[in-house]
Amino acid sequence: MKTLVRRISFTLLVLATIFQTTNGNISLPEIFSDNMVLQQKSDIKIWGWGKANEKLIIKADWLTEEITTTANTYGKWSLIIKTPEAGGPYNIILKGHNQVILKNVLIGEVWLCSGQSNMEWTAEQGINNAEEEIKNANYPDIRFFSVYHSSAEYPQYHITGKWTDCNPETMRNFSALAYLFAKNLHQALGVPVGVINSSWGGTPAETWMSEDVIKKNDFLAEASLKHKPLPWGPIEPGRLYNSMIFPLIPFRIAGVIYYQGESNTVNRYAYKEILSVLIQSWRTNWGYEIPFYYAQIAPFRYEKQFEGVELREAQRRALIVPNTGMVVLSDIGDTVDIHPKNKQDVAMRFALMALNRHYKKIKIEDSGPLYKCMRIEKNRVIISFDHAEGLHVKGDKLNYFEIAGQDNIYYPATAKIKDNQVIVQSNMVKIPVAVRFAWSNTATPNLFNSANLPASCFKIE
Repeated sequence: MKTLVRRISFTLLVLATIFQTTNGNISLPEIFSDNMVLQQKSDIKIWGWGKANEKLIIKADWLTEEITTTANTYGKWSLIIKTPEAGGPYNIILKGHNQVILKNVLIGEVWLCSGQSNMEWTAEQGINNAEEEIKNANYPDIRFFSVYHSSAEYPQYHITGKWTDCNPETMRNFSALAYLFAKNLHQALGVPVGVINSSWGGTPAETWMSEDVIKKNDFLAEASLKHKPLPWGPIEPGRLYNSMIFPLIPFRIAGVIYYQGESNTVNRYAYKEILSVLIQSWRTNWGYEIPFYYAQIAPFRYEKQFEGVELREAQRRALIVPNTGMVVLSDIGDTVDIHPKNKQDVAMRFALMALNRHYKKIKIEDSGPLYKCMRIEKNRVIISFDHAEGLHVKGDKLNYFEIAGQDNIYYPATAKIKDNQVIVQSNMVKIPVAVRFAWSNTATPNLFNSANLPASCFKIE
């Protein structure tokens, strides 16, 4: 009986598909739906499917004229529509063999939020002040799009998801970090904000980029083999890219915030290139240099010595990629919980970076001190930093500085601040050649700048 039911269900599905194709009904990717946000003051590509060679007409409330296009012989069509300054709500009408109306559309700022569990983490799962955050999440001009979990061997054109407005019920199970980031942008810019959450806990970066990109890079292909099968999600290159990123391209976005890395501690030696290639490949696929801001993973008691800090160092070194920024979290993590509950400060730091660098809305220091260079004077090492204005210590004395001589044995060093530089030395090292800072998985260093943002770890040999 069950077999018969399955056969009947399959036959009905095939007949429904044939009927839809034959009649050529206009259809759209799920990213285009009621309640969506479109990027303001942009050329937006809208695409979909219909009947082969069918003429389509699109009319948007903000346009004075209709736009026409024709589906190709495979029934696929696309067109470009110009968006005005932020506003709405608007309707968009598409006419062909049938008619599709997209209602309650806003024009504003759209950001893609991706990564693993710290991006996926919801208020319902537990964040600071969760109940208050949920209760106050009434922002009809903030819209959410959640990409449901799915994986695929080949690129997909459809995803499961829809746009919803922000209210306590929709917010509680949406990415807390994405919501808080959107709230900060909305309050600062005064425009609608749409955030697309495409994340999956416990997944490595390789599965978020095209398999072809990894196959063409022998170093990355070999590094990807370090991942072992997991019970909670895919690890194979391209599987999540195919199903959770590819269907979004080329939906116009303002930028990306990304929180991922914990699952790449197994091949941390390769993460600088992994992250760099991921960023560059996404930009190639979208067709423009998307601002890409990422979180440096927080201190945590990883099993192997240095595996966490070596991953953080790889993230710091990936800043060589243009138009990127890194949010340092060493002061707001939780060394016994890989999912720190303080998502508010993480979101604020992401938002300040976007407001300062991308929107140029404010002029503010948006990064903690980052190693710039060093020079050696006898037994002292003088270290210079970028983002070093107002360099200061929180506490009695600087911690976590170490230096080594030619024997490569590191000794704790005394450190002091002078003229926004740090001078370090140790009686155990007469001629220093190397220096490292905050070099442990759980280090919570106390070096900050005038914006009270913490310095990133580093190791220079």
